[in-house]
Amino acid sequence: MAADQLPGGSEGVLDEALSANATIDEHGVVTAWNAGAEELLGYPSSQAVGQAAAGLLAEEIDERELRSLTQMPRWNGRIALRHRDGHRVEARILAHRRASDGGRLEWFLVSALTGQDPRPDDDVLVSRHHEQAAGSSLGVYDTRLRLRRYNEVGRRDLALGDDYARGLLPSEFVDHPGMKRVEQSMRLALQSGEPQVLALYSSVLGEPREHAWSVVVTPLKDEDGRVLGVGLAIQDTTEQYWARKRLMLLADASTRIGSTLDVTRTAQELTDVVVPEFADFVSVDLLPSLDDAQEPPPVIPRGPVSLRRVANGSVNPGIPEAVVAPGQVDTYPEGSPPAESLRSGQARLHLATDPAITEWTARDRGRASAIRDFGMHSVITVPLTARGATLGVVVFVRHQHPEVFRADDLVLAEELAARAAVCIDNARRFTRERATAVTLQRRLLPQALPAQAAVEVASRYLPAGARAGVGGDWFDVIPLSGARVALVVGDVVGHGIHASATMGQLRTAVLTLADIDLPPDELLTHLDDLVARLSTEAKDSPQRGIGAGTPGDVGATCLYAVYDPVSRHCTIALAGHPAPVLVTPDGRAKLLDVPVGPPLGLGGLPFEAVDIELPEGSLLALYTDGLIEARERDIDVGLSLFCQALTQPSAPLDNLCDAVLATMLRGRPSDDVALLIARTKALDSDRVATWDLPAEPVAVAQARKDATAQLAAWGLDDAGFVTELVVSELVTNAIRYAEPPIQLRLIHDRNLICEVSDASGTAPHMRRARTFDEGGRGLLLVAQLTAAWGTRQTAEGKTIWAEQTLLP
Repeated sequence: MAADQLPGGSEGVLDEALSANATIDEHGVVTAWNAGAEELLGYPSSQAVGQAAAGLLAEEIDERELRSLTQMPRWNGRIALRHRDGHRVEARILAHRRASDGGRLEWFLVSALTGQDPRPDDDVLVSRHHEQAAGSSLGVYDTRLRLRRYNEVGRRDLALGDDYARGLLPSEFVDHPGMKRVEQSMRLALQSGEPQVLALYSSVLGEPREHAWSVVVTPLKDEDGRVLGVGLAIQDTTEQYWARKRLMLLADASTRIGSTLDVTRTAQELTDVVVPEFADFVSVDLLPSLDDAQEPPPVIPRGPVSLRRVANGSVNPGIPEAVVAPGQVDTYPEGSPPAESLRSGQARLHLATDPAITEWTARDRGRASAIRDFGMHSVITVPLTARGATLGVVVFVRHQHPEVFRADDLVLAEELAARAAVCIDNARRFTRERATAVTLQRRLLPQALPAQAAVEVASRYLPAGARAGVGGDWFDVIPLSGARVALVVGDVVGHGIHASATMGQLRTAVLTLADIDLPPDELLTHLDDLVARLSTEAKDSPQRGIGAGTPGDVGATCLYAVYDPVSRHCTIALAGHPAPVLVTPDGRAKLLDVPVGPPLGLGGLPFEAVDIELPEGSLLALYTDGLIEARERDIDVGLSLFCQALTQPSAPLDNLCDAVLATMLRGRPSDDVALLIARTKALDSDRVATWDLPAEPVAVAQARKDATAQLAAWGLDDAGFVTELVVSELVTNAIRYAEPPIQLRLIHDRNLICEVSDASGTAPHMRRARTFDEGGRGLLLVAQLTAAWGTRQTAEGKTIWAEQTLLP
């Protein structure tokens, strides 16, 4: 229903001529004047705006009374005004003092021109507005959204009688930005005849705490369904709003605090959770004795207390409020709030003017200066206590929050500190109990394989018997660009901590080399150089030959394979490692014929890679020699058993791994065993789109258009903006700086991948553009808007790719 066809014969909902509005600046000059004001006093806007408001008065206002008015947030009363033709006009005026868009104070004056007096049909409207909630502010409005009457709760909340609000719009007698939204909902209720519900959030004049209101708009109808007006019910839900915020903060703390078993990180997570939602500055201090893995003392003795700053956080960049840097030890005097909280085990709440604060800062100029400079007004100190032991203290400070800490904030702070204390104690205990095994644990295999969609994988790792000691077998699954994946299995010669540490170095090197997308044979060449260097360093080590597992000659074998689910091709290279076994979907198993290069560390010898097309659903089994070699059988027998064990029909990969180990091993193996089984997947052709582009600037627009159309076909319109930017940047760079042929490819996998290929071997790099540079920001934008980006060399040139994370 159009606004000019509303029920009740209204020709328009918001008719500004029904009330007079004017705005007066702090100098008493009229700055705004509506048609209603012209109706009231006869002056058009062109004559009223810019003149002194005092010239519109029929009587002078006492200067002392005027000064008192300027200090009030709102005023209402009768004023005698002078009409343009000279006659006197008595008007009920409601004036709101507010800040203008420029931050200056101004007065907003309103006066109803019609509907100021009660009407008989007001009772009809009231009878149609049933009581909706006890304690709600209820009001009824006509079809022009002009107030007719509100209840006692409304009068109390507004501190305004009906006489000065009747006939006005909600936004005229309640000077609140949210009232415009309320009026929109009221218009919608009139048009649709359906109730509307919305929520408002804002601060209240004179109160620093943010308030919340629930607003229900109800169309008021007669027996024939004709809309007579609207009813407005406003319920103050501030307490429920803040209770929900506290619960959300606790829930956030439960998920974010304690994500690692690291004391410093856990303490920092606490500060990240509470700033800025709860506090403006937070510091976490722990007893220095915890640094040496000692148990905290059962009782904190009297006197000054030394604490080490572990973490702090602030709403201000650089945390300028902190007088102690992380890692430093500071001494808190006896009687200071942190020391007293630590000693008593009780949380404390203080205002900045409390004696406990002023006496402390009187002896500490740095803290006194921070309180003064930043306007800190309230502080909460809470001891970090877990399992009966006091670990330290956390301090919450407010200075930008206008509201001081209250009693319910103290309870929330205790709950947050209690959760953090348990996590910090867990991290402390873990660090102490695992200190002797840190070196070995850091070099162990990945506990969880990374998510990727190219292959389904399962793995097993069995260490050798205790007599043989810890070995250096490892495996990895490494997601690569273009939806590809790298499969790695390696074996370091020897046993002991040194072999395990070397394995960790090689595994890290493979991850790094894979990140720059080297071909398998080239990657093994670089890895060979690294092993040769490590071997030279081991020979020169002064500790060579001292005890078992000490440094000596370093050697290793490795298999590196890259599988592409788009082309279903797998490229494999070996460095002295057993060849993988392939099981095709028809159940046939065979040892792949891959040239076996020299073991890593010999140096100077080439590696050769082979490319194999794999049917979808093929099994690729990678392993170390500990699985197939055994004293009681020949290696050929072991390979035969291995192939037979892999041919179980439709077996889940985890079950298949268990079956293989049960078949191949009898008891604890004499050598480490690593097994990685991958079932290949293929990406449907309709999930890949490819375009050959001319090396012309006009191709950029067409590329964006083609990419946008493809995203629409895939149902990925939400990714359109970022994809257009990525396509535009990468294609523009290829045309401008590279060589044809140029190709654009989009891959819709778990994520959305955009690739641009060209014949140039020069890789791009980000640079920091200066202020007046016209270019140099494109790749920075790509990096910021995508989950990852990079470049890889190809036989024909290079490919630049960018990957976007898709929402589920």
